[in-house]
Amino acid sequence: MNSLIIIFISILFSAFFSGMEIAYISSNKLKIELDKNKLNSFSAFAFQRILCSPSNFISTMLVGNNISLVIYGISMAKLLEPKIEIYIQSSLLILLFQTLISTLVILVTAEFFPKVFFRLNPNRLLRISVIPLIFFHFLLLPIVTVVLFLSKSGLKMIGLSLVEDSLVFGKIDLEEYLKVNLNENAKKNIDVEVQILQNALDFSNIKIRESMLPRTDIIAVEVSKPIDDLVNIFIETKLSKVLIYKENIDNIIGYTHSNEIFKSPKNIISILIPISYVPESMMANDMLTLFIKERKGIAVVVDEFGGTSGIITLEDVVEEIFGEIEDEHDNEKDLEIKLNDTSFRFSARLEIDYLNNKYKFNLPKSEEYETLGGLLISKLEDIPVKNTEIKIGNFVIVVDEVSETKILSVSLIKTD
Repeated sequence: MNSLIIIFISILFSAFFSGMEIAYISSNKLKIELDKNKLNSFSAFAFQRILCSPSNFISTMLVGNNISLVIYGISMAKLLEPKIEIYIQSSLLILLFQTLISTLVILVTAEFFPKVFFRLNPNRLLRISVIPLIFFHFLLLPIVTVVLFLSKSGLKMIGLSLVEDSLVFGKIDLEEYLKVNLNENAKKNIDVEVQILQNALDFSNIKIRESMLPRTDIIAVEVSKPIDDLVNIFIETKLSKVLIYKENIDNIIGYTHSNEIFKSPKNIISILIPISYVPESMMANDMLTLFIKERKGIAVVVDEFGGTSGIITLEDVVEEIFGEIEDEHDNEKDLEIKLNDTSFRFSARLEIDYLNNKYKFNLPKSEEYETLGGLLISKLEDIPVKNTEIKIGNFVIVVDEVSETKILSVSLIKTD
């Protein structure tokens, strides 16, 4: 009976140490640091003491687990040997059966299940277990100190050194923390700071084709036009920069700034500013670096055939991190009306990512399109006529307005 109690207790301790080890390895190190602020002074001290040094923590768990396993092994041998001897006389076979039974029990009860369970919510389990952890930390400290000393000495003998470690966290920890934060606040208003951080982390994965102004919306002037035409464009559009092309929009040769008009130029070519050309596949972070390097805020985006695909500005790139930036010239807004909980009217120019994030839709995304209009054309494989209706997932989308070349606006109805 005493052996059973000892075996049960040793299995519990082994499961605890194994679970804590995998919990620490699987935990979000950034959340560990932030969780300290939510604890009382003693718990915060304990958290700092036991988790600030990964090697110390792991060594404590390994020492505790090994002690538990030794006690378990001795107790299991005492319990099983008399029972096995009834059927088997060979000492070697008795040892073999003891090993097989003991290993099977400990693998299932103290290794497999604890490690699966403790990985489900590692940070919470670490926070809950802080008191027993600090107890075992001080209890096993002498043994752990000796083990670490011997480890360092052994490494030095072969010309290696144990790097002094500390609790560190990187991009993955931040991404995971933000992901959890966004999931927990899915039905609430997400903090602006959290969304900005998430956008910043995603920034390196965004291609400029997702941010550019498309070719059809470009406002440009032919280089041979009189200067008065350029002045009128500036007055009508209230833009600060206008693109200049030669013969056709696929041959953009530069741009000019509204300030240049005050120099009383005789022709457009005299105030032309060179412009950079970038591919659609260029990443937004590389585009930002290029803008900073060249001290310019506009570039022409070209497709694989060298034709003009659109233009990208510094504002477009920055908006990928900070969200929509409105200035005094942003008077025209894309159609965006919520009629009720299930019915909406949208401009076909609105991006799928924007709609999914704002309205919690699950519209399909693809590299083939970025906007609601692009989604419809991709599914229909044609430019639809007015009142065309299509079902996509749990949505029915009706084309409200369409031109010869593109979809202008749609109605979207949630079916469930």
